[in-house]
Amino acid sequence: MSACCCGNFCDREDPKQRALQAAIARYRGVAGALIPLLQEAQEIYGYLPGEVMEQVANALNLPFSKVFGVATFYAQFHLKPRGRNIIRVCTGTACHVRGANSVLESIREALGLKGEGTTEDLRYTLETVACLGACGLAPAMMVNEDTHGRLTPAKALEVLKQYP
Repeated sequence: MSACCCGNFCDREDPKQRALQAAIARYRGVAGALIPLLQEAQEIYGYLPGEVMEQVANALNLPFSKVFGVATFYAQFHLKPRGRNIIRVCTGTACHVRGANSVLESIREALGLKGEGTTEDLRYTLETVACLGACGLAPAMMVNEDTHGRLTPAKALEVLKQYP
């Protein structure tokens, strides 16, 4: 590895690193580039590793603390690897009243998670959300972009089998 155009030591043979460097080149010198560049970096890596945020900071001539502050302020950014299937269980009022907690607990137990988080095999990331906009289907969850409703604990586990 050698010093890169961003001032860091990068593996220029890594396809993700090449994609990141191309994104950095497009945003260098562009006002307001931080958030779009972080979005593109996250799309490339699936999350924002510290080394990537350092490269972004160096490339945009910003302190790392500013980049880290933006990345931790906005919920759209993730600092840890996420599963290939994102499960969002609604815990809003309608879903709560109709049994969302038992659905959530059955999923946690099946995935071996204590709370929200990602399984060790990076197959699933479990999150709770305040509303999915599917109150008529309560209790509801989304897996990736698919909404599933009128769930029971058993039905929720059957749904997860569709997402390898």
